[in-house]
Amino acid sequence: MATIGVVPEVISVAKALWLANGLPAQFLSRLNISSHPNSAINSSFKLGNVAQTTIGLSGLSAAQFHFLRTGVDQEVTVDARHAVLEFHTEAWHTVDGSLPGAIWDSIAGLYQTIEDGGYVRIHTNFPHHRRGILSILNVPDSAETSRDSVKSALSKWKAKEFETEAAGKGMCATALRSFAEWGQHPHAKELEGVPPVQIIKIGDAPKREVCGDFFHPLDGIRVLDLSRVLAGPVAGRTLAARGADVLLVTSPHLPSLPLVDIETSRGKRTTQLDLTLPADHEKLKDLASTADVFLQAYRPGGLEAKGFGSRELATLRPGIVTANLTAWGWQGPWKDRRGFDSLVQTATGFNVAEAEVYAKFTGDEGTLQPRPLPMQALDHAAGYLLAFGINTALCKTITEGGSWEVRVSLAAVGQWIRSLGQLSPEEAFGSVAKPFPPRSLPLHPEIAGLSIPWRSNAGREMTALRHAAVLSRTPVREGKNSQAPMSLNAHSAEWL
Repeated sequence: MATIGVVPEVISVAKALWLANGLPAQFLSRLNISSHPNSAINSSFKLGNVAQTTIGLSGLSAAQFHFLRTGVDQEVTVDARHAVLEFHTEAWHTVDGSLPGAIWDSIAGLYQTIEDGGYVRIHTNFPHHRRGILSILNVPDSAETSRDSVKSALSKWKAKEFETEAAGKGMCATALRSFAEWGQHPHAKELEGVPPVQIIKIGDAPKREVCGDFFHPLDGIRVLDLSRVLAGPVAGRTLAARGADVLLVTSPHLPSLPLVDIETSRGKRTTQLDLTLPADHEKLKDLASTADVFLQAYRPGGLEAKGFGSRELATLRPGIVTANLTAWGWQGPWKDRRGFDSLVQTATGFNVAEAEVYAKFTGDEGTLQPRPLPMQALDHAAGYLLAFGINTALCKTITEGGSWEVRVSLAAVGQWIRSLGQLSPEEAFGSVAKPFPPRSLPLHPEIAGLSIPWRSNAGREMTALRHAAVLSRTPVREGKNSQAPMSLNAHSAEWL
């Protein structure tokens, strides 16, 4: 790892994750990172280091896998500012010359509740989640439904009571808590000591053969991507950028978020299967039998009930790497709850902690206004850690053999980010800290300088940010050298 001008703390974050997952210490010297990353974005949390570390390790682990297969040794370079912009990449892409519209539903967000200082955040981006939340509130669901009507209804609830009611109905809402309040929660206690990425051997298999001619690090690797908004798709997109054949499989019956799906499906092929139909169920099983990686982001037990749990897949295809993402982890009272980045931030204390430092910076500490992180940092960090974990597990299939499971949860990733500490008010929000550039057309010069055109098989024009991790000998497969499918059912359900 390059150390010239790099403070030890910056080095230690990447080193700890790399060594904890059994990767060779000597390979760390190939990673070149920014020396003072936390000025790359205006936040009290060390998101510059989080971004460059997770993106950097996703690239370095791909380079390690490539080295094991080919003997090609190369360096990986990540610029922290580029990395934090990539942590918000869904905001910067254009389609046919236009920026994406509003990603958030009109009523999603944070609302005050009846108790003093009480808030609850609702997530209503999917239509069925919106209907469910409004049903609990006895507010009609129509195009005219306003934030004011939701505000009035929620003002009659206590935050934690609404959180419990929503969870009981399978909806998405969390009460606002401080770090101290979250620390007393039974689920927080279950998360203590859980690392941000876990790699677990789940079965025996011979060592992977390394014969072949591979240009990109993941050439020849087949990935089934059964994930949705946002961390899982980021992981799949990252694997595709390193050469993997990533087949994104979605259900024709589940709602989509086209503004996000178009961006995160770059580099993948897309298809749809209805697992309630025997023929489609058998088709997915057939695809899995020759897959190298099975990535999924449904709630624990969701795909397992359909016969696609990690151990079932290891029996079907010895040597497979399964990768599983959840919001809340694999144990504890909230393990089966639905969750998204914004909800995990709110429940676990980030919105309060960020607001406290910002209030000290402005000198207005009278009335605390909850403040979210400047981007969906838990989602993006989790996505790149999933890619890192998958690449690491693929390395283990060469060095040890076996089938492997990778586990990442938004809550454990948040716990890791919190463990890195916070910056002072001036460091976080002063003149050195950089805000995001405005979303505008023409694109802000900083964004335009990092954006590249993509080839679309739908005859449309798309631009998106280049990937931030640069490998010295194997270029990223992106832009005109890849494709943007532009829909969730653009390809046949088959491998290349």
